[in-house]
Amino acid sequence: MKYKSFPYPTITIPAIGISLSLIIILLQAQNPIAAISDFIGSTFTSLYYFGTMLNMASLYMIAGTGAVLAIKSGNLNLGGEGQIYTGGFIGCTLLTATSFLPAPLSFFIAIAAVILLCSLLTCFSSFLRLKKKANILLTSYLVSAAIIPCIDALIAGPFRDTRGNLLATVPIPESLQFPLLLSPSPLSITIFIAPLFCIALWYFLCKTTAGKKCTIWGIAPEFALYCGYSLPASLYIPLAFSGALHGLTGFFAICGTYYTCHSGFYSGIGWSALTCALIANKSPLHLIPASIIIAWLVTSADRTALLQNFGFDISSLLQGIILFCISCTYISRRRHT
Repeated sequence: MKYKSFPYPTITIPAIGISLSLIIILLQAQNPIAAISDFIGSTFTSLYYFGTMLNMASLYMIAGTGAVLAIKSGNLNLGGEGQIYTGGFIGCTLLTATSFLPAPLSFFIAIAAVILLCSLLTCFSSFLRLKKKANILLTSYLVSAAIIPCIDALIAGPFRDTRGNLLATVPIPESLQFPLLLSPSPLSITIFIAPLFCIALWYFLCKTTAGKKCTIWGIAPEFALYCGYSLPASLYIPLAFSGALHGLTGFFAICGTYYTCHSGFYSGIGWSALTCALIANKSPLHLIPASIIIAWLVTSADRTALLQNFGFDISSLLQGIILFCISCTYISRRRHT
């Protein structure tokens, strides 16, 4: 029997997520018809929720480019949330510390530090892969799991803003905060910057020699070795950029959304970005609509759960189911290739 491949994930997986959302609402909501109507359309009729959706999508796009780059090189960076947290914390503290400098210089120092430190986190996983044959999927996750409580301790300790009850650092100055575009929502100029990351990654992977080599490593590593491509370069460079992009996601989240690094702000962003990257079928350009779809699904699910008084986190449940469906499609493809 001829094997038929699973329908394209960019269409099929979100459709599964939407269908499951509607089923959960039908089973749990006190007024299912009103809840479904609210779930489908209310995000687009409220300035706050519409802006929140686009703002989340912009963060998913930036972090998603880091996930796509790692996957394209034949690796899987599961440390995204720790890298986002690190980028937000480093960016916030340095912007506050250098606020006496001209704004462009302050941004340059903070961005350079975020890129350097978050790249080192993923380069450590590359080092362990080369020296100890450790699985990057595992080590990237463990490094992230180790760095998160360290940052929590710093925020709760020496870097905590004692002027309030929130576990957070001192807010960045207003002169360094991105202006809002759709008040009262947190939408900022990040929505215009984020698609540029997707376009730049597409150009790198499809139009440059280095990008094509990176893709070959992900598709056929034995062939890449036969061609004489450098193994250390294939591990260090893509993963370093992957960590940097996740770190920049945290930086943009601080400058455009939160204005302070509070404990746990990263939660859900890394995994949602990975979900978007897998739904986009590792295509940087498809990452743009995939991010918008997932952001809409998460925003609508959270809004409906709040208004309908659900006793569980529906968006996290849906995200887990979507990742499970994606895993099934990849396993199915491997068995038939």
